[in-house]
Formats: sequence, structure tokens, C-alpha cells
Amino acid sequence: MDISGLALELFDRDGYDATTVDAIAAAAGIGRRTLFRYHPSKPDIVWGDFRTHVERFRGHLAATEPGVPLMTAIRRAVLAFNDYGPDATPELRVRMRLITTVPALQAHAMLRHREWCDAIAEFVADHTDAAPDDLLPTTIAQGCLGASTAAFRVWIERDGELLDLLDEAYRTLDGGLDGIVTRPA
Repeated sequence: MDISGLALELFDRDGYDATTVDAIAAAAGIGRRTLFRYHPSKPDIVWGDFRTHVERFRGHLAATEPGVPLMTAIRRAVLAFNDYGPDATPELRVRMRLITTVPALQAHAMLRHREWCDAIAEFVADHTDAAPDDLLPTTIAQGCLGASTAAFRVWIERDGELLDLLDEAYRTLDGGLDGIVTRPA
């Protein structure tokens, strides 16, 4: 049973705040307590099984071949992590629109994004002489989160190909920002 997918349909149709946990449980044909066995909170329903996805992301990072530049490795892992295929795109678009626009979900996103950033920071720390909570790994992880968030927002608002937008955002990070100059007055 795909409770998360069913809930996303309800959230998309009726709005996140207007859709109750009881309505989701009823639509799924289960009780409220059963629903909470699958998802500990209403925001967790939107995120689905994110911990499993983060573990998959860690696997992509761990599979990096020796000698690959750090940002290239992260960019490749992010692209593989976000390659859900065309069948999942409509649900992903709803999920990400909710996560980036609903205040209650934005607050919850801080928790989920921390797990994802920790995966990057640990990867960076493993490949440098730093601890995961040092400035370099933390800066890279937060920069990657910003690049991903920007790509998702553009994708939601303007359409386009998500993987192309992510690739462009990460190549911008990798290339540095010093080459971008301000316009003359």
C-alpha cells in the first residue's frame, strides 16, 4: 500500500493543511494508529521513506572511484540519487512543490536536509583531512543543499528537466563563482 502516494494526491487536491491524518487513513482503508506505524507524523508522510533514500545516496557516494574530483563525485551521486525516472516525475513534482512551499513542511525539511547534508559532509571528511563537522565539509554540504534547492525550485516553477537543472547547478558550484562579474552600472 502506497500511503505516501495516496496522501500526496489528497494534499495536491485539497491542500496540505486541509487534509487531515484521519482523511488519509480513511482513504487508505486503515486506522489512524496503523498510519502512524508507517509514518510517525503528517510531514513524514510527504517525505516518504527518506532515510532509505539517504542510505541509497550514501551508497552512490561510497561507489566513487578513487581519483575522482570531490565535486564531480558529489554531482554524480546527486544526479543518480535524483534519477527517479519519468513514471515518478509527477509524484516527485507534487512532493517537492509541497516541501518547498508549505511552511509546516519547510520547518520539517530542516530535519531531513540535515540527514542528507550529513551524508555529504561525511563523504567530504573521508576524502580530506577534516572531521564531518569542520568548516570545509559543512560548507560543501550546505552549498550542495542550496544548489539542489535552487534546481528543484526552478524545476517546479518553470518545468524543464530536473537532472539537467541539478547538473547545471552543481557545475556552477564546481566551477566557482569568481568568474561571474557584476554588470556595469
